[in-house]
Amino acid sequence: MYVIRLGDGTLRVPQSLTTGDGRLIGNAYVEVAPGDPGYDAWLAESITEEEEAERRRRWREGDEELERAFLAFKAEQD
Repeated sequence: MYVIRLGDGTLRVPQSLTTGDGRLIGNAYVEVAPGDPGYDAWLAESITEEEEAERRRRWREGDEELERAFLAFKAEQD
C-alpha cells in the first residue's frame, strides 16, 4: 500500500489494525490533511492516484508469464 496524495493535498495513509498478539485484523487508509501531525513526513513518500494506477497497470502487465506458469501448474494438479 502506498501513501496516496489527492488533488486537494490530502494524503491517504495506509494503516493496519492488529490484535494485541499481533494478528492482522485489517488494512485501511486514514486521511491526513496539510497541517496535521506527521503530514510533512508522509508527503515526502507520497504518490498521486495516477502514479498508483500506473504502477498497478505495469505490475499486472509484467505478471502474465507468472500467471501462465501458475495456470499450467494448477492444471497439472487436477
